[in-house]
Amino acid sequence: MAGPDLEDRAGVRVAAIQMRGTRDIARNIEEADRLVCEAARQGAAYVQTPEISNLVERDGARMRAEMRSEADDPMLAHMRALASELGIHLHLGSLALSEGDTAVNRGFVIGPDGTILARYDKIHMFDVDLPDGESWRESRTYRPGERAVLVDLPFAALGLSICYDVRFPALYRSLAVAGAEILTVPACFTKQTGEAHWHVLTRSRAIETGSFLVASTQGGHHEDGRDSFGHAIIIDPWGRVIAEGGEDPCVVVADLDLSKVAAARRRIPALTNARAFATPEPVRPLEPHA
Repeated sequence: MAGPDLEDRAGVRVAAIQMRGTRDIARNIEEADRLVCEAARQGAAYVQTPEISNLVERDGARMRAEMRSEADDPMLAHMRALASELGIHLHLGSLALSEGDTAVNRGFVIGPDGTILARYDKIHMFDVDLPDGESWRESRTYRPGERAVLVDLPFAALGLSICYDVRFPALYRSLAVAGAEILTVPACFTKQTGEAHWHVLTRSRAIETGSFLVASTQGGHHEDGRDSFGHAIIIDPWGRVIAEGGEDPCVVVADLDLSKVAAARRRIPALTNARAFATPEPVRPLEPHA
């Protein structure tokens, strides 16, 4: 994608929604509706909700019993209608959806007429063992995505990602090289990893690519027993945090001057200065995670 002249991009007001999702899909829809409407009242033209906006449930069997297909998911239907009613671009950070005999963690960008403009399936699965016994195996529930997704909106080109993807900088570089001006990272970061890494990772992805970054989040103690970090955040292309939430549900709003993308990339032209190089032979090959 050649993309537009970044110098000609105007400003846009964006909002990152912070939720505390539950096991009850209807309650999550009601809370997301309330927060999205508040963001629209504050003038946001683009509103992003967190990862797994429809259902926060770590028990795989219970999650599979509650999940619906894309065609039948009530939150997707509701949010498409809401985007049309409000006349905004609404980014459902992700929904847990059934698809055949498996499941996907899928984000949607919805236009002001309710049309689905883009879909993105989370590529990197959060399969980790953390200190204090916290363990996650997303690959047991979800089928990973296989392609990066860029969507060109009237105000900016958006590069899509979800949560754990933020630890894989090559994804964001590929999006920026393809023309992304705003990187999106809807997330449900654990409290433990968020306290250690959230700000470093999100700021790094913005700095490396000279892009704005918008990250909606889940925050607080959830019904399924997990604790998520919160801190929905908006970062400029120089790596400065320009708006941030805490742990409680909230709306984080900022005005983005898209000309700052071109300015940052001109000052530090890392996207064009990169060179190919030979890689070393591994001395201790990584073993695949069971």
